[in-house]
Order: sequence, then structure tokens, then C-alpha cells
Amino acid sequence: MNSRCVSRRVTALLILLLCSAGSAAAQSVEPQPGIPELQETATQSSLDGEQQPVRYWAPETAATQATPLFVFLHSWSGDYTQDNSRWLRLAVEQGWIFLHPNFRGINNSPKACGSRFARRDILDAIAWASKEFNVDANRVYLAGVSGGGHMAMLMAGHHPEHFTAVSAWVGISDLSEWHRFHVKDGQPDRYAEMIVASLGGPPGTSEMIDAEYRDRSPIFHIRKSGDLPIHIYAGVEDGHSGSVPVRHSLEAFNQIALAHQQPQVTEEEMQQLWVEKRLLKPGPSDVESAKLGDRDILLRRHAGPSTVTIFQGGHESLPDSAVRWLQQFQRPVKGVYAKP
Repeated sequence: MNSRCVSRRVTALLILLLCSAGSAAAQSVEPQPGIPELQETATQSSLDGEQQPVRYWAPETAATQATPLFVFLHSWSGDYTQDNSRWLRLAVEQGWIFLHPNFRGINNSPKACGSRFARRDILDAIAWASKEFNVDANRVYLAGVSGGGHMAMLMAGHHPEHFTAVSAWVGISDLSEWHRFHVKDGQPDRYAEMIVASLGGPPGTSEMIDAEYRDRSPIFHIRKSGDLPIHIYAGVEDGHSGSVPVRHSLEAFNQIALAHQQPQVTEEEMQQLWVEKRLLKPGPSDVESAKLGDRDILLRRHAGPSTVTIFQGGHESLPDSAVRWLQQFQRPVKGVYAKP
């Protein structure tokens, strides 16, 4: 066998090994047909000066024409190299700028997991995009799934003025409760261990650590979202397989309802969704729309400009439904100014 054949076989073997190694959630994935390759840059944190990588795509017209910006946040165990091509494809179809920041990567270190540094990284990435492109100052959309849903809700609470609308899927709203959920018979699973690595200890360790849990948990801040439209989604089966109980989404929505002095989802209804996986007596808003994409809607409630939807499904997202909801909104945001 000649050296060229050997080289080709070795190359093929290396490609095979690379494709099969590790978790798909945290890998850099080659662009699929019809999806452009993401470009990469880095921003400098305005808090600690650390460099944070960012991947992005923009239509050619974004240099001169006001263009919506779509910020998509990676999940709990992922980073900016995560394959979110389903969301990228939709951004390309809409002609939106797609921004995929790192915000300190996987949630297993003190500056990750919703810290003030991670939150600032997202704002720094938006500021970079606003200087690089002609971003539409009325259309800055934010979305995330799971850990990204947690971060989307957290940004909505801490920095509502920076976004036009927010789509949060199967997100964690209370890190203390989520830590407890992932400790069984006194034994923490990997998610509980990642929370401890990020927060410095379990809930109740000290006043300082408990303050970090509060600072990084959307449930304590999302009521400050004001007139920012937020749509919180969760699959009713989520949590039964060890992911994020649907209660996290419902209780986050209840904080928004409380701020707008509107009815909350009751404890009885939460229990019905958890045990029966349906409402025994759906209200008018629960049946106003039968479907979310191809999924049955089990609960839908509104408070101010915001909505919560519980659908037949699990720990997942429906990007088409999210983008259709986001694109209807225009709202001036802070930090983005239309260019002449």
C-alpha cells in the first residue's frame, strides 16, 4: 500500500474518531448543507478584562441596513461551540444577525452559571455586534433552552432594557431548588455538583453563598422585567426524567403575574400538571390555542406582555414557534443606536 493510501486511511480514521468523541452538546459541529459557517471573534469583558469568544453570522446587508439581532444562549453543559444550527437556520431565513456568546462556558466554575461576569459577557457581545453591524435598535431578540433558558430569564430580570423580547425554554428559575432536586438520598448527581462548583457550596452553606444563589436565580429578578415581552415554555414531561421540573417555568411566570397584579398559576394546577400531566379544569386562556407547532397546549396564561405555555413534550424546544412569536415585537432597547 503506498503512502498516499495510508495517509487517506489515517485521515478518515481521525475524522471518524472526532465525530464520535464526546458529548454532542458541547462539540463544535461542521455547518450543515444550507447553513452558513459561523465566524468567530472575541470580546473583552468590561468587568474583569478577560477575553470571551463569540460566534456569529450576519447577512451582507447588515453592514448598511438596520438588521434585527438574535442572541442565542448555549445550554447548561455547553459553550459557544455548541451546535444550535436549528436556531441559526431560522435566523438566516429571517435575515437576522445571529450571535452566540460564550458567557464563561459550561456551568461548572464561579464566573459561569449566571454570575455577574457571565451576564456582562452577553451585554459586551451585544455591544460588539452593535459596533460591527447596523443593528436595528428596536429588534434585539434573546432566546435559550435549558441552561440557556435559565440565562434568558435571568437577563430579562437583571437587564430588561437591553432586549425587545425574550423566549425561554425549559429553564431553571431557582438554583437552590434545582440543587435539591438533584440530590437523591444525600448523594448529589452531576448537576448538583456543577451548581456547587459554580456557587461555592450547597444552599445554606453561608449567607454569602446564599446571596449568590439569589443573584443567579431568575425567580428573584424576573418580576423587574416590566414591559418586556417574555414567553416561557416547558414540556409537561420535563423533570420526570431528571431534567427541569415544569414548576420552574410556572413559578417564574407567577412572579411576572405578581408584578402585574394578575392571576397566578395555582399550586393545585401545578400539582395536576406534575401528577396528572394535564389540567382537570382548563381555563379560557388554556384552550385559546390548541397547538404549539404540532404539540398540544396544556396550559397557557398571560400577565402583562408575557406568557407561559406548557405543552405536550419534554426537555426540548420548538424553534419555529419561538421565532414566529419573537418576530412580532418591536421595542426600543438600550445600548443599540441606529446608524445613519
